[in-house]
Amino acid sequence: MASVRIVSRDNGVGLSRDMALVATVMRDAGHTVEVVGYGKSQLANKAVETGLWLRSGLKGRVNLQIFLERVYRRCLPFAHRNVLVPNPEWFSAKWMPVLPRFDRVLCKTRHAVDIFDGLGCRTRHVGFTSEDLYDPSIPRERAFFHLAGRSIAKGTDAVIEAWERHPEWPLLTVVQHPKLVKRRCVAPNVSHVVDYVDASTLKRMQNSHRFHLCPSETEGFGHYLVEGMGVGAVVITTDGAPMNELVTSETGLLAPVSSRERRGLVEHFIVDVAGVEAAVARAIAFDDAECDRVGKQARFRFEEMDLAFRSHFERACFES
Repeated sequence: MASVRIVSRDNGVGLSRDMALVATVMRDAGHTVEVVGYGKSQLANKAVETGLWLRSGLKGRVNLQIFLERVYRRCLPFAHRNVLVPNPEWFSAKWMPVLPRFDRVLCKTRHAVDIFDGLGCRTRHVGFTSEDLYDPSIPRERAFFHLAGRSIAKGTDAVIEAWERHPEWPLLTVVQHPKLVKRRCVAPNVSHVVDYVDASTLKRMQNSHRFHLCPSETEGFGHYLVEGMGVGAVVITTDGAPMNELVTSETGLLAPVSSRERRGLVEHFIVDVAGVEAAVARAIAFDDAECDRVGKQARFRFEEMDLAFRSHFERACFES
């Protein structure tokens, strides 16, 4: 079996989870895995790279390095083979000259395949997965859930404004990082959680809400969409790539786009208040049977994506 190193930024949220997930997949395949997480300190990062350089000199290069989202070019010589798993919306122009040094670019979405094919890369669609949070013992309520977290690209302002216009709508729970809150919503049918939420509480929220409202402007993969599918919720997301690649009319609802704007390699798709209103009106019209049907389709699609990724990713890393 091979020696594998996973390299990314240890940001305590999405990238840290991705590193742990990929490490598990590669260990399950029998490989020896090392995880290298960069932080904010340039001095500490330099020490990490010096350590890798010394070990490479003493023990030789590892068989494979997997770079998740970020490119650390000084690490490239430390492996016989390098692959990149990008999130296109975060891909920096300064990394463009380094792309030819990757043996493969492994893409989470077909949307990413199109982008990196266009840059002349040797791509392969591998998909991705998210943590399985499904707990059928938690009762479902006809309420809406919006997980804004630390992101400014989740359509949160439009979601809150739409609810403020509709006091007759069901309860909406918004979970948002305090640093990103412009103003706390005080509408009677909105629970605006502006605080740290522990994992068990968040899991209960995700399972208890029938509807997950996720009008993202862009996604590299879309964990909060896929986690919603995994718990069997009716996921409402943006009718733009790659969101509408993950969630379709069979597995959720698509909100119309009011405008789009290119930033870097990707387009950002904006869902305005009217778009939120249109999508939520369709969701409210669902009876329980329709919610169950769409939720089961979403859960089935989650299981399909999870199995496909775990089955194909390791092999794709070593393909010539």
